[in-house]
Amino acid sequence: MPVDVKIHPSWKSLLEAEFDKPYFHDLIAFVRSEYATQTVYPPGKEIFAAFDACPFDEVKVVIIGQDPYHGRGQANGLCFSVHDGVRMPPSLVNIFKEIQRDLGKPLPSSGNLQRWASQGVLLLNATLTVRESSPGSHQGKGWEAFTDSVIRLISEKKSGVVFLLWGAYAQKKGEIIDRSKHLVLMSAHPSPFSADRGFFGNKHFSKTNDYLRSKGLKEIDW
Repeated sequence: MPVDVKIHPSWKSLLEAEFDKPYFHDLIAFVRSEYATQTVYPPGKEIFAAFDACPFDEVKVVIIGQDPYHGRGQANGLCFSVHDGVRMPPSLVNIFKEIQRDLGKPLPSSGNLQRWASQGVLLLNATLTVRESSPGSHQGKGWEAFTDSVIRLISEKKSGVVFLLWGAYAQKKGEIIDRSKHLVLMSAHPSPFSADRGFFGNKHFSKTNDYLRSKGLKEIDW
């Protein structure tokens, strides 16, 4: 592979062809120059953290986000997640509020979703990097094509995966999912601007676990 992408071996073999495409070379050149000249999140070693934390064979649930957080110290390579000790952004607070409402679980002290990833939840942002304080700054550079190919790969090569699509952006990106072999759950986005319009009360967390149980799979401890 001509670019030094650090990614879990289970994904590396499946995505090898993607890494060799011209658009990906252009993307990596852009990202490298951004990291060299700007403040960019997440830290370089965490760009592919979602893949490292959740090997392909273990994927049971996919949550699709848009951009990494663009504030200092927030983004950790898993969509909606922040490192231990970092104040939870509003969307993440609302996710935990819905889990509390849906499953009766208390609100956690940490917004680090690594524990979800280790249970088979792929926390995939559509764009894997962003410039500080500049949301959307790395959109349209090639990341979307790459993450589309990841979603397509999961859709084609696996069955019985739950996709959680929150908000219009994720729903549009999820149009390529084969609904005849996967469960796709859609609702409003957990952002404070839209959570009251259908995210709260969506019961996606209990519905996901009901589906996994019906397939003989272990539930997610949300």
